Amino acid sequence: MTSRTRVDGVDSERVSALDRGLLYGDGLFETVLVVRGHAPLWPRHMARLAEGCARLGLPMPSADALWREVVEVTGGLERAVARISVTRGVGARGYAPPRPSRSTRIVNGSAAPAVPVDWYARGIRVRFCELRLAAQPRLAGLKHLNRLEQVLARAEWDDADVAEGLLLDADGRVVCATAANLFVARGGRLATPALTRCGVAGVARAEVLARHADAEVRDIAVEELMQADEIFLTSSVRGILPVRALPGRELAPGGFARGLQRAWRALGLIEAGAA
Repeated sequence: MTSRTRVDGVDSERVSALDRGLLYGDGLFETVLVVRGHAPLWPRHMARLAEGCARLGLPMPSADALWREVVEVTGGLERAVARISVTRGVGARGYAPPRPSRSTRIVNGSAAPAVPVDWYARGIRVRFCELRLAAQPRLAGLKHLNRLEQVLARAEWDDADVAEGLLLDADGRVVCATAANLFVARGGRLATPALTRCGVAGVARAEVLARHADAEVRDIAVEELMQADEIFLTSSVRGILPVRALPGRELAPGGFARGLQRAWRALGLIEAGAA
């Protein structure tokens, strides 16, 4: 099996050319790691999707219906990724949202991408992206469908030795990576950038914060990043990735990342032996 898709519960890959998700990026999505028919972070995905739907004024699909469709499209796969997209559906031409709106839900399943074992064991090399994230507090934290900033940022490099790019906002504050959140540790204290202006509040980030209640959520400058004892990235699909190198710095995986990798492995989110 390469990929399966359900659109509004029907086995199909077709969505209307007039769907507002396609026309305006008017919608949200979740990327869920499914391991042997189980999604350990599912409650966090549904909580974020529900919050996003409330903030955008979208009808929230039934979580039970979504899970049934996730199971259908990932069946037979040991490790799979299910992408759930919820759009505002089809409406009249123009930006004004239809009232009431009827959302479209799209659930796609495919094999989870292979992550090099070395990334967990030794860490990854990252770079700084030239693109700066625009501030929009109304959308900050949401995993909305408009990912053009991330597309342009990821297009900046094709060096296979660079696994991720770090994104700053217009004022030079560290925000995240193109497809992951970021944590830094210094002097035994853990911190992650505040996402009140831009960026996506990831479910893996939420899990880390729940496990480290004393972690700080605040602005982080590049200078602090360069002085950190430990840096790691979090992703619902790739898990906990230590950063071993960024321009001007070499680091080693630290205690926070190693402890979280053990927790992720216990949940089945990292394959046994991967770190």
